[in-house]
Amino acid sequence: MSDKKQISELEFREDILYHKEHTWAKIEGEQVRVGISDYAQDQLGELIFIELPEVGTEFRQGEVFGQAESTKTVSALHMPISGEVIAVNEDLENDPELVNNDPYGKGWIILVEPHDLKESDNLLTKEEYINLLKG
Repeated sequence: MSDKKQISELEFREDILYHKEHTWAKIEGEQVRVGISDYAQDQLGELIFIELPEVGTEFRQGEVFGQAESTKTVSALHMPISGEVIAVNEDLENDPELVNNDPYGKGWIILVEPHDLKESDNLLTKEEYINLLKG
């Protein structure tokens, strides 16, 4: 018996865009806040460590920027949009479960200064992401 939730029980937000590898991007003016989806945290289970990148590091869309380690597995975190990391959520160092408890709020992972916001056109809306999960 699985303790994973059904897709209908998970939270999906209208105000963010999703990467097919289960990260999200929320455009906040000229910056983009990044985290993992409720689906991803549910699949991973209880998180025990989030590997955060260094501030100032640049990544291209789709590149791995860190890892999420749970009691079950380790999963790569994929950059939803190209850019430079300008802040990391240092609260995750002592409390990685923030990602489990509030994946779209206090559990954000990095803040990015994007190279080109038009790349967000490659990301998925709430409906497109749910359809991807349903297969």
